[in-house]
Amino acid sequence: MTSMGKTRRMMSVGLTGAALAMALAVPAQAGETPAAAPGWKLTQTGTDARFRGLAAVSRNTAWAAGSKGTVLRTTDGGRSWRNVSPPGAAELQFRDVEAFDARRAVVLAIGEGEASRVLRTEDGGASWTESFRNTDPRAFYDCMTFFDDRHGLAMSDPVDGKYRILSTRDGGRSWRVLPDEGMPAALPGEAGFAASGQCLVSAGPKDVWLATGGGATARVLHSADRGMTWTAAASTIPAGDPARGVFALAFRDRTHGIAVGGDYRADQPSPRAAAVTGDGGRSWRQAATPPPAYRSGVAWLPYSGTAALAVGPTGTDLTTDGGRTWRTVDTGSYDTVDCTRDGACWAAGEQGRIARLERR
Repeated sequence: MTSMGKTRRMMSVGLTGAALAMALAVPAQAGETPAAAPGWKLTQTGTDARFRGLAAVSRNTAWAAGSKGTVLRTTDGGRSWRNVSPPGAAELQFRDVEAFDARRAVVLAIGEGEASRVLRTEDGGASWTESFRNTDPRAFYDCMTFFDDRHGLAMSDPVDGKYRILSTRDGGRSWRVLPDEGMPAALPGEAGFAASGQCLVSAGPKDVWLATGGGATARVLHSADRGMTWTAAASTIPAGDPARGVFALAFRDRTHGIAVGGDYRADQPSPRAAAVTGDGGRSWRQAATPPPAYRSGVAWLPYSGTAALAVGPTGTDLTTDGGRTWRTVDTGSYDTVDCTRDGACWAAGEQGRIARLERR
């Protein structure tokens, strides 16, 4: 493709993302055809598994990982889903999936001791290899992230008073526990939330952030060297209870980020459920108009710069000003959301729900 061709294609994709954000941001006017508005379109998955792990690769390809050891993959934009679950994994709870393309993906199973595992496929899920099994009964892995197709991290709740970080340099084929000398001490009762695969996120080649809750303060930890050393900053999202804190993070670059969370109990309010940072997580500001309820997943819309979506059991919210104000745009139940560079957004949740954002 010529340089001019690449430029035109990027402009086209960028306008698509910007137009999508604009269409979501503007409520339908009197006399406007409702079908013109974009929204979530549910796809037929053929399962009732709950999907908290989601990896959107492109407009056509996405992976979802969930309860009962279920892994699904689509390569036709969600028109059909193939069950590519690892054999013998029915007792595992997959809470995160990271995919590099239609053939290569890594999934994380959560739980105490040996329930926490990492599996990898290189053939679209036709076969799987277990590359890590936790043997420490004190560890409980929650989330993972990849900087590129070779370097990645996974995080466990605190062991001996510090979060444990697992590292790979070969695309998830092998893992090692990193030394914890550069990790700040965890607060009493503090832990991560395995709610959406977004309690550990990265941006660029070395920066990674870790979300916490359960302690007196909901914090965000940041590392600029792939998990070797960390700093901690307090967020504005309420904590002080095992059910409260930061549940998900999204960074569109190494400085601009959004945190969402709240109290996951349906009968409890979630005030101040979103926060923003413009300095890489060194400080956080409360959203002026936060989502109205607990949110477990968040993703930046591609190419918009200031638009993002947050999802939870009671709905989807949109921001068009970088996370300062939010507006509910859908009331369906979703646990996690992910958007791709070519302009596609996907969401997944309970009862086999996987949806794609498109014009209805």
